[in-house]
Amino acid sequence: MSPGEELDPIPDSFILQPPVFHPVVPYVMTIFGGLHAGKMVMLQGVVPLDAHSRFQVDFQCGCSLCPRPDIAFHFNPRFHTTRPHVICNSLHNGRWQREARWPHLALQKGSGFLILFLFGSEEVKVSVNGQHFLHYRYRLPLSHVDTLGIFGDILVEAVGFLNISPFVEGSREYPVGHPFLLMSPRLEVPCSHALPQGLWPEQVIIVRGLVLQEPKHFTLSLRDQAARAPVTLRASFTERTLAWISPWGRKKLISAPFLFYPQRFFEVLLLCQEGGLKLALNGQGLGATSVNQQALEQLREVRISGSVQLYCVHS
Repeated sequence: MSPGEELDPIPDSFILQPPVFHPVVPYVMTIFGGLHAGKMVMLQGVVPLDAHSRFQVDFQCGCSLCPRPDIAFHFNPRFHTTRPHVICNSLHNGRWQREARWPHLALQKGSGFLILFLFGSEEVKVSVNGQHFLHYRYRLPLSHVDTLGIFGDILVEAVGFLNISPFVEGSREYPVGHPFLLMSPRLEVPCSHALPQGLWPEQVIIVRGLVLQEPKHFTLSLRDQAARAPVTLRASFTERTLAWISPWGRKKLISAPFLFYPQRFFEVLLLCQEGGLKLALNGQGLGATSVNQQALEQLREVRISGSVQLYCVHS
């Protein structure tokens, strides 16, 4: 991409905000594009061992200091009582509404956690370390939320913004949360991720990362024991195309906005199904490619190369 060259317009549904690593609390940030049903916010961190009070995560309608902005969803774990609990509430026109209380706090001092906030059309659902914890019906319009505030006794490792996967199994209430990792040696590019049992129906490969400043290429290939790659996904920065590449070099273009621009965050999901793979990019389904089931079962490696920094590779 040449200096000064304009980016192609991309639908808002395809744009994901890059994760934030190790922010200093208190921390207030803008949520790009605001919140809407289908969004997911992931918070990973540690409750300090000496935490004596509380922390809070506020989904706010603005970021002004005076007057104080409305808060559509106030998530407030409290440790300073003999019975730790969580308070949820909404602030409207400077006044708190009726609070909702959840006992049996699913967080422990000195322990790490991963909290998922899943925003639906009528309520937000919250899971802690993969287990459902609470749900809260909106009292203010979700569309008014454009700011995230984090305060109190908490060490934040990462805040991530995702679209809810179109491949979430119907029997699961939540997608599985996989933490973002910053500068992990096992995610250095080129990156190799083992598939010891091959790929089987309903298995999902997840790749999340950030495109570097001067990108040259991005390739994700699935290889068997003989290092053959029956499946390759390739982004061409010069042609601004995304395509499946056959083992014989034949290219099949994927009709989708091109997302791989400098400093843009991306998420690639590959869902294995009988006889092929379904692709989703930034939470948007983009069709499928046919692959023989026997070939899928014989795959042993996900290999990623190119001008990207990886934050998560999981299968």
